[in-house]
Amino acid sequence: MSIFNNTQVAFADKTDSQLKKAFWMFKAIEQPFITNIGISALNFTIKNNFPLVTDIVKSTLFEQFCGGETHEESMKVVKQMFKHHVGSIFDYAIEGKAEEKVFDDTCTEIKQNIKFAEGNPAIPFVVFKPTGFGRIEIYEEVGKNVELTTSQKQEWARVVKRFEEVCQMAFERNVVIMIDAEETWMQDSTDDLVNEMMSKFNKEKAIVWNTVQMYRTGRLEYLAKDLERAKEKNYFLGYKFVRGAYMEKERKRAAELNYPDPIQPTKQASDDNYNAAIDFVLKNLDKVSAFFGTHNEKSTELVMDKMKAMELPHDHPQIHFGQLYGMSDNITYYLGAEKYNVCKYLPYGPVKDVVPYLTRRAQENTSVAGQTGRELGLIEKELQRRKNS
Repeated sequence: MSIFNNTQVAFADKTDSQLKKAFWMFKAIEQPFITNIGISALNFTIKNNFPLVTDIVKSTLFEQFCGGETHEESMKVVKQMFKHHVGSIFDYAIEGKAEEKVFDDTCTEIKQNIKFAEGNPAIPFVVFKPTGFGRIEIYEEVGKNVELTTSQKQEWARVVKRFEEVCQMAFERNVVIMIDAEETWMQDSTDDLVNEMMSKFNKEKAIVWNTVQMYRTGRLEYLAKDLERAKEKNYFLGYKFVRGAYMEKERKRAAELNYPDPIQPTKQASDDNYNAAIDFVLKNLDKVSAFFGTHNEKSTELVMDKMKAMELPHDHPQIHFGQLYGMSDNITYYLGAEKYNVCKYLPYGPVKDVVPYLTRRAQENTSVAGQTGRELGLIEKELQRRKNS
């Protein structure tokens, strides 16, 4: 029996009506056909500013997976979760924009989040996506090591400047900043840039953290090289470890452009790779800090077991766990109750701008084997418990 089955702990913050609403939403998401039709209809109506639809989205999908439209509005959720020893990571969830003004505005928003997080134990990390600071195409070009045009050089310099500014500010205010990973074809230049920031700002401790997708091939070798470089240049490493969220897109592009599939061949291979990353961290705590972002109960318990075997305290400052807001509360709240360092990724932003994020959540829940069924089973169990108590 799983240690993560205590639904009373998992849903301590949820009312009966919130649980029932979540149940019917996951029930709908469980059907790929309904999900795909719903997403198409949702994108069309939001694009054309149907106010009623915006209201419906806000009271359903948005309420389940987002904290609010602004970080101030999200603070109600932050404070409520922190009562259960669960931290929050503000995730400015605006995707798919490609204008310089939007990149500047996003950079300003991340700086605001750093100010918000300073000295606040309820917000232990700030995060941003590389494509929030620049076009995916410019990362790709830089990653290829080709000669850039003058305008491309200027564009890349603006991307580097945004990274520099937020990392400098995080360093000055002692706030840990995590940079998300995205598609493989833009990741080489991102990794190089994040490593540059690490070598500059992580001299005393890990302030700048990279994200490593363990469903990718070659990541353990990448970690070994990172460690070698960090030891040589004397700085600390911080990582968020995830399995990854772009598998279908990655496989399709590799097939179309005829290059080796960058994704592990099987789910088991991804799991083995992720678990090997756990060992990498625990063997190198003198240099490495980690955030294990996972909805996988086995991987979570494996970290806990290895920490216990090493006699590490639950709240070891270099070991953190995290799940997405609206999912896997059974893992998050159990870890919080046991006083591990655990957070929820808390997306926020205007409803119409967050729709791409919400549709991705719905599609991921549909495609990840057993995830939606697990959520439904836990909600059902808790509703039954409450009925009987």
